[in-house]
Amino acid sequence: MRELIYYVATSLDGFIAAPDGTWGAFADEGDHMAVLFDEYADMLPGHVRAALGINADPTLVDTVIMGWNTYTPALDAGIDSPYPHLRQIVASRSRVSTSPDVAVTADPVATVRDLRREGEGGIYLAGGGALAGTLIDEIDRLILKLNPVVLGEGMPLFGGAPYADRRFRPTRTRTFDSGVVIAEYVRADV
Repeated sequence: MRELIYYVATSLDGFIAAPDGTWGAFADEGDHMAVLFDEYADMLPGHVRAALGINADPTLVDTVIMGWNTYTPALDAGIDSPYPHLRQIVASRSRVSTSPDVAVTADPVATVRDLRREGEGGIYLAGGGALAGTLIDEIDRLILKLNPVVLGEGMPLFGGAPYADRRFRPTRTRTFDSGVVIAEYVRADV
């Protein structure tokens, strides 16, 4: 069955962005970047892949699901298909996509469950935190880029998720001179 993979940068105190939605406090240079560009290239937007000369077919995921607020910066930059190498789905109850390459769903949980029954590639949960909170019980794998910063407030890693004891077990942790830690987990009951 296909995995839903939440791959996201986060602060030490569990925020994926500042209160205004920016993530400038997170390290975008350093020795961890080579790993991001190599092992997680599937999760890079198309314009970043092009700038880096990454043309390889996706190997880890073949679909991306994101919230409207995650999709908006691409639209603001004139990019209506930010992940052209992946099947793209945006979760929104009120918006519609103008791109034939981007589907919109009002029910991300049902959509993820349907996606699990087809194909073999993973599903990349690109964000944001509110969507991750909605999909928390569907997430099979976490790949957290822990940045050595405490924000104090901002957009939570799992916004609006109801309380429950959800266990994940660590599978791999790598620490870099940049201070970033890439920590991977799988759902403990999987």
